[in-house]
Amino acid sequence: MDNNARQIVTTITRRRAAAGESFTAFDITTEARGQGAFVPHGEARDLVQALFQGGEMGAAYRRTVIDLGGGARPFVYHRFDVDARTYQTPSGSRPIVPTPTPAAPVPNAPTADTSSSSPPTNQGGLIRRVMNFLGGSARSDVAANNPSASTFGGAAAPPSRRKTLNLDASAFLPITRDEMMRESRTSLFWSGAWFGRLDLIPPTTDRRTLLIDRGMMSAGLLSAEQLAEIHRIGELYSKYAKDLQVIQHAGQVAGQAAVDADRKARAEARQKKKAEAQEKREKRRAEIEHRKRNDIVFLGRRVSGGLADRESDVGKLRSLELPVLSTPAELAAAMDLAISDLRWLAYHADVATRSHYVSFDIQKKSGGLRRLSAPHKRLKAAQSWILENVLGSAVVHDAAHGFVPGRSTITGAKEHIGQAIVLNADLENFFPSIHWTRVRKVFQTLGYSPAVATILALVCTECPRREVQFNGQAMYVATGPRGLPQGACTSPMLSNMVALRLDRRLAGLANKFEMKYTRYADDLTLSGGDELGRRLGYVMARLRHIAVDEGFAINESKTRVQRRHQAQSVTGLIVNDRVSVSRSELRRLRAILHSAKSQGLESQNRDDHPDYRGYLTGLLAYVAATRPALAAEMKRELDSIRN
Repeated sequence: MDNNARQIVTTITRRRAAAGESFTAFDITTEARGQGAFVPHGEARDLVQALFQGGEMGAAYRRTVIDLGGGARPFVYHRFDVDARTYQTPSGSRPIVPTPTPAAPVPNAPTADTSSSSPPTNQGGLIRRVMNFLGGSARSDVAANNPSASTFGGAAAPPSRRKTLNLDASAFLPITRDEMMRESRTSLFWSGAWFGRLDLIPPTTDRRTLLIDRGMMSAGLLSAEQLAEIHRIGELYSKYAKDLQVIQHAGQVAGQAAVDADRKARAEARQKKKAEAQEKREKRRAEIEHRKRNDIVFLGRRVSGGLADRESDVGKLRSLELPVLSTPAELAAAMDLAISDLRWLAYHADVATRSHYVSFDIQKKSGGLRRLSAPHKRLKAAQSWILENVLGSAVVHDAAHGFVPGRSTITGAKEHIGQAIVLNADLENFFPSIHWTRVRKVFQTLGYSPAVATILALVCTECPRREVQFNGQAMYVATGPRGLPQGACTSPMLSNMVALRLDRRLAGLANKFEMKYTRYADDLTLSGGDELGRRLGYVMARLRHIAVDEGFAINESKTRVQRRHQAQSVTGLIVNDRVSVSRSELRRLRAILHSAKSQGLESQNRDDHPDYRGYLTGLLAYVAATRPALAAEMKRELDSIRN
């Protein structure tokens, strides 16, 4: 039974239960067949029972077995307040299958008895199984086994119409169950050429087939016309069976050939796809190898974003007389490096197995440690090329006196001689605070493409790192962002270029209040007269705000305000009336030279300088820049002292 038939049976059952009707599965099957559904009674009966057991009919419904005689004992589904014995079909009679009128009255025919509940006689047999198989209903057993079975009220069922199949007169006679059973025992009913054949329809010349046909006609299961059509189709099937087998064989051969062809085509398609995929992989591998040899497209996480942009401002580069470079290959060629070497020098890794720098700490004069990072030979050569060819002619502000040819601490200090107030400030973590993105922006400002600017910035910057041991191997782990290392030859000039906007804004602030402004690396100095004294708080606040706006921070612990009655110091030099080394430093040098005459020079090397005489010579050269006569006298004393 298909889904549509099941839905029809379910709908009819629910509708009748909702109306409070009493019914049997046969009633449901009959109505469903009347609606055009193919419903075998056995399956319909099981479905109705399942609906009852699942509660689809409601809690008020019960089912009762009713004995209709002749072995028919169906379930009657009814409300609990309705007597099942009062069940009537819509036509007003008990539901029994019509039976053929017998040729002679059958003696001792059983009749239905409403007051009897004795078990029925065994009405099994081949005919019943055939009828159950063809019609799907056990109700035909009543007619086949008990032609005189009456309704529940005792009324006899009307006889069914006789059928013919173009047979002789004896075939028109109805046949009872007893006659059928007797006939089946006397003939070769369980053997013969047609017995058990499932590949054809037996002809009417077969006695067993004829007996079954008469039984079905007598039971009203099939009409003569229907049986004739069945046997006609059987004869046609037998006639063309060989042709059908030939056609089926040819179809099987053709089908198998089609399947084989399809499998072959699929296999060829798979091989073609595999070949194409392999070719694509080989092509991609070759492209990757080519890019590795001739291009740089990745230099680490979070730093490779601009490597795809290769457009430089050629006009600006030529106006600044800088090398015109747009691609990593052009930069590598200009620096006389292989692409792989340039990639190795610029590559960023959070955890590296080797560092390009040798880092160490030195003691600050003000206390604490200063981290210095000296690049290895190959990186130092690359940075030297950048300093000479790219940064050599860079423009810096006039107020910047550090790391600029022709300028020094002395030129910066001279700007503040004789001022009423000198304000000193210090930029905190000056070099490390200049991140690599700001350095890249400097190179882009010069006119270089983002790709070239990214590589140059990575070569000139490095992360602060900590050495750790993992599985017996030294690993260098980044502890902060990439910035300018204090020790690279490119860091001073790059810091001046990054601080250009800072210098311009502070110089503008100085001009507004008639002050002087200079900067030596991270040392900021502002000096002025009475106007600065009146607006000192405002100037200091503006100094902090401008520094923060430009990406720096003021070290508040090193901010000093020096007036005329104090020793006004700028980058270690006294500027009250002239530029000079501080008195304390001169006294220290004199004491060293005096003690060295009697105790020896090395006895004064309390800081363990590896070349103490060279150290003192350098200090005297620094004094000579401001007081040459005094420095010359001290130099003669130093030369007279032997180790």
